[in-house]
Amino acid sequence: MRNLCLLALCLLFGIKSNGQDKAPAYPLITHDAYFSTWSFSDQLNQSVTKHWTGKEQSLLGIIKVDDQFYRFLGSESKEYKTILPATDEQSYQANYTFDKPEDGWNTIAYNDSQWKKSAAPFGDGQLAKTKWTTDDLYFRRKFTVANVSSTKKYLKLNHDDNVVVFLNGKTIYQKRGYVSDYIYLPIPDGALKSGENILAIHCKNTAGGRHLDAGIVEEIPGESNILSATQTGVTVEATKTNYTFSCGKVNLQVTFTSPLLLNDIKLTARPISYISYTVKSNDAKAHKVDVYFSASSNLAVNTPGQEVSAWKSSKNNLSILKAGTVEQPILKKRGDDVRIDWGYVYVAIPSKFNAKQFIGKQSANLKSFTSAQYPAKAEVLESRNLDLGSVIPFGSVSSTPVEKYILLGYDDLKSVEYFGEKLSPVWNQSGKENFEDLLATASADYTNLKAKTTAFDAKLYADAKKAGGKEYADLCKLAYRQSVAAHKIVYAPNGDILFLSKENFSNGSINTVDVTYPSAPQYLVYNPELLKGMLNGIFYYSESGKWKKPFAAHDLGTYPLANGQTYGEDMPVEEAGNMIILTAAITKAEGNAKYAEKHWEVMSVWADYLLREGFDPANQLCTDDFAGHLARNSNLSVKAIVALGGYAQMAEKLGKTEIAKKYRAAALEMAKNWMKLADDGDHYALTFNDKNTWSQKYNLVWDKLLKLDLFPAEVYKKEINFYLTKQKDFGLPLDSRRTYTKSDWIMWTATLADNEADFQKFIKPIYKFANETTSRVPLSDWHETTDGKMTGFQARSVVGGYFIKLLADQWNIK
Repeated sequence: MRNLCLLALCLLFGIKSNGQDKAPAYPLITHDAYFSTWSFSDQLNQSVTKHWTGKEQSLLGIIKVDDQFYRFLGSESKEYKTILPATDEQSYQANYTFDKPEDGWNTIAYNDSQWKKSAAPFGDGQLAKTKWTTDDLYFRRKFTVANVSSTKKYLKLNHDDNVVVFLNGKTIYQKRGYVSDYIYLPIPDGALKSGENILAIHCKNTAGGRHLDAGIVEEIPGESNILSATQTGVTVEATKTNYTFSCGKVNLQVTFTSPLLLNDIKLTARPISYISYTVKSNDAKAHKVDVYFSASSNLAVNTPGQEVSAWKSSKNNLSILKAGTVEQPILKKRGDDVRIDWGYVYVAIPSKFNAKQFIGKQSANLKSFTSAQYPAKAEVLESRNLDLGSVIPFGSVSSTPVEKYILLGYDDLKSVEYFGEKLSPVWNQSGKENFEDLLATASADYTNLKAKTTAFDAKLYADAKKAGGKEYADLCKLAYRQSVAAHKIVYAPNGDILFLSKENFSNGSINTVDVTYPSAPQYLVYNPELLKGMLNGIFYYSESGKWKKPFAAHDLGTYPLANGQTYGEDMPVEEAGNMIILTAAITKAEGNAKYAEKHWEVMSVWADYLLREGFDPANQLCTDDFAGHLARNSNLSVKAIVALGGYAQMAEKLGKTEIAKKYRAAALEMAKNWMKLADDGDHYALTFNDKNTWSQKYNLVWDKLLKLDLFPAEVYKKEINFYLTKQKDFGLPLDSRRTYTKSDWIMWTATLADNEADFQKFIKPIYKFANETTSRVPLSDWHETTDGKMTGFQARSVVGGYFIKLLADQWNIK
């Protein structure tokens, strides 16, 4: 029986029989859009751990068993010795011209005395030392190398746009397009010579910005006596990721826990995760064990070239390491592919574990561990790429498991800017708290939270399995932490909770309404107060008079600055409909209309707008803005109709009988007309005026969940039956225009099904995508249904929309 169960588990996850869950990327540390570190490979020790954007944020783990070392966490980041510095390390000047030079300009013998000479980098942005505004830039930099060693050499390059790079007249690299940071490119053996060399580059601007900076480095060899531990399993739960390893004669379990228990807002907002290690002998003999953990200071920078400082201390019975940038530009940067470069990362270990802690470069720290000779410095100032190293002795370990843990935390000092005011983190509303005390509280909570998170994970899985089956439950547990960690919890000056999303790898907007809309089901299930936190800022924007239009704003700015909409175009029907529908959902979840009453005046303005403009929408964007503008969008019309029905439902609860009758009648009439205009035989069309088209009518799900009864059940059935003829290997396309899809919308569409068999037909291809996609990034919600590759977006909050079937089950909607 045990073997049959194991086989069933393997079939479920489509893997070899080693007990491993499968995910596009594995969540390790997940708190907000900045404090978010993942493993992008199936084996935890197969690659360097990364921020969700893909930039390296190295966490490294090595276990010493007797005299043998095994790496189980991460892979060593490459370290380099500089041969020719780029400007992130040292200022330099280069010869340049904007005019096309004669042949041979890229050789050492060429006479460039008539060229200009100026400071790099070259470009048209704020970082440029020499302005470049033409199409072409020709760059020459002479340098001397005394002796060329045999170690691998790399071109260190940051360019925008097209580039051709020559070393001593030979082409060593060329690329069309741009990069957003330094890349390291192997230089062919023999290209670099002892003595004088010339690095020559032609960079061509084709669109947008201009930038060029370049240097040459050589790789510093890593430790050679460290073996790879054998990973024997991984399971992803809602709040934790568990790995098991065979490390010679001991077995090791490593658990990453982010205790995001949404019914406890202060706990969810506490930016501290746990990494626990459980070790036991596997040969019935005792073995001496030490565990090494290090965290890179890159967790606290936007780019690796930024200067950092680090400190060692002890307080509250904790040994503590801390690192952060020298500059500390609090809330100075905004954007999408941007990481935090203010505040401090902390590694803390209970003093009772007798850990040794030290600061240095990663390679030096590894040598300290393998040699057991540890540096004594209590601080390292104004350096780069530091590593916070810790060794936890486990002593003599037998077949009785021994568990110890560390805490990894982040103090961001100020979390977001909200209409000109810099807001403090939830744990420090008074401004008088310190992070070391918060670490002590978190350490004291460890045993209790271990039990609570285990119970929560089991309940979530059981509830989701009951609502939608095993594969649905696996998708929900994979989505849970990702959705939460794409938000930041803060409190507005008026005391309102704010749960502000970031549009990760979309456009970087903060508190986007049409990101809130698909994310909402997870928070309706686990804590509607957090959904209020997603709406409060938008309500305030209109109610304060800062936003004057008769529909809701699209966003509050670009993360982390929530000072007003920065998206270039409004989505009038989309956002007005979203806000009203979600307020109606909160009303249902709480069983009263108090929240609706608080915001009734502005919702009435939006409802009037939808009454006038919502049924047959003009040429405008909807939440699927990547698909472009669309006039007479039938699915957008559904949103307006459902929103008006929800508005009438709330009016009824508030005793506004005449208003309820008026808007209920209007919504029913609109629904009746919709069925005529959108009818396309065996389905309903994408637009009212374009037959032989189709689209997912995922907005209908709120008619079902709120029990508005605006559309007959036959409408749902007709659409579901048609969709089942359009399925691809990796899901149902979004509409007839393209074969890509949005997995959150498929979940909503599937919830319209009136039977389990049809629901499963939609879920299985999403599950196949999550298990088989070759796009190794935190779960993308926008993918291609023909090959399972990510089209765009990653690590976004909208996967919270997966919980809509669980919400329907919770609300007893069949």
